[in-house]
Amino acid sequence: MPEKIFSVKVAAVQAAPVLFNWEATVEKACRLTAEAAAQNAKLILFPEAFIPAYPRGLSFGIVVGSRRPEGRRTWQRYWENSIEVPGPATEALGAAAQQANAYLAIGVIERDSQSSGGTLYCTLLYFSPDGRLMGKHRKLKPTAGERLIWGEGDGSTLPVFETALGKVGGLICWENYMPLARMTLYSKGVEIYLAPTADARDTWQSTLRHIACEGRCFVLGCNQFVTKDMYPSDLDGIEELVNQPEILCRGGSAIISPLGEVLAGPLFNQEGILFADLDLREVARAKLDFDVVGHYARPDVFQLIVDERPKLSVVRKREGEM
Repeated sequence: MPEKIFSVKVAAVQAAPVLFNWEATVEKACRLTAEAAAQNAKLILFPEAFIPAYPRGLSFGIVVGSRRPEGRRTWQRYWENSIEVPGPATEALGAAAQQANAYLAIGVIERDSQSSGGTLYCTLLYFSPDGRLMGKHRKLKPTAGERLIWGEGDGSTLPVFETALGKVGGLICWENYMPLARMTLYSKGVEIYLAPTADARDTWQSTLRHIACEGRCFVLGCNQFVTKDMYPSDLDGIEELVNQPEILCRGGSAIISPLGEVLAGPLFNQEGILFADLDLREVARAKLDFDVVGHYARPDVFQLIVDERPKLSVVRKREGEM
């Protein structure tokens, strides 16, 4: 177990990917990681679906009962620019984390190797300061139209990592509205809670502050800043954006203390990096009067069972195996 420190500088990177271009986006992520590290950040968070894009405003040619050929072409381009885990993209990101000597967490769209890449997952990757891919979390429940393009994760990717900075874990976007998912992370002692998102509404700020107060943990919220002209002009389906506002996602990244105080942000209508110095002893101090899985719990009344076994669609057994 790494020797724990009590004061750490963290960063939330609010930026846009180079949409539908995984290689250029990885290069940008590496550059921004170095920029955050130059300010002594030891934990650096990027938004949901940063590689290759959160495809806001696109239908992929899907309506109930039919699919259009041009939508399948949009899907193919999205699929081609999603990444394999592990793979060349994770090697580059790991090298960036090592160069930065920092923990790096970044939202990606992951191609599933089990189905020969036929299913995409909205995934949060974690890298250590030595460049190692520590693990990942796959989004448990895509929301609304996201369900048309992303699969559902299972309970096997709900990690909270023991690090020199404390216990680090997180959920993606509206998973944070799932009380039992939050409770799972609280039960693992999360101290720095990561909440990358695509939600730029004012109400999301209330969510971040609620999680901090409920979990008595630091919360890093991180979103993209995206404008309509950032989309490739030759993308199939680009005409669907014609009636969308010029700013498609205004951001709203923020960093919150264990008592719900805003330490940085929210940042709107521009790219930028938020920084905050965290005193990790605040986590213990905040639990004087409320510990959601400790003295404030009622296990005689309520219990949560979490199945963390991986769920495989095909399990092969040899003859004679039970």
